Amino acid sequence: MSKILLVEDDEVMPKIVEKILHKEDYQIEHVTNGKEAFQRLEDTNYDYDLIITDIMMPYANGFEILSKVKNRKEGKPIPVIIVSNAGNEAMILEGFKLGADDFLKKPVIPGELLIRVKRLLIQYDK
Repeated sequence: MSKILLVEDDEVMPKIVEKILHKEDYQIEHVTNGKEAFQRLEDTNYDYDLIITDIMMPYANGFEILSKVKNRKEGKPIPVIIVSNAGNEAMILEGFKLGADDFLKKPVIPGELLIRVKRLLIQYDK
């Protein structure tokens, strides 16, 4: 079973993502801000198979989370999907420059999210 960290401060989005991904038996852990995400990553020693993060959040934004995950030297690489309604071209490019594996605009299309998650989990499982 793949373990996914969802970092999202919106109240509705986590319910949607969990409903979509639980169908495939993924284990979802949800935190509501960047500070909680950093704490969870340290507590679990980065024991996640995938991270899905919003950009605009309190304490630390999605770019900071992305940068920390992608710049760590030890452990397995973890794919990161950014999901945001702030999807202007500059933000999308910044996300990819920092190492994002994918970028989805809100509201997410359930089938598209599921396919992208599956693709990254297979790609990183090699």
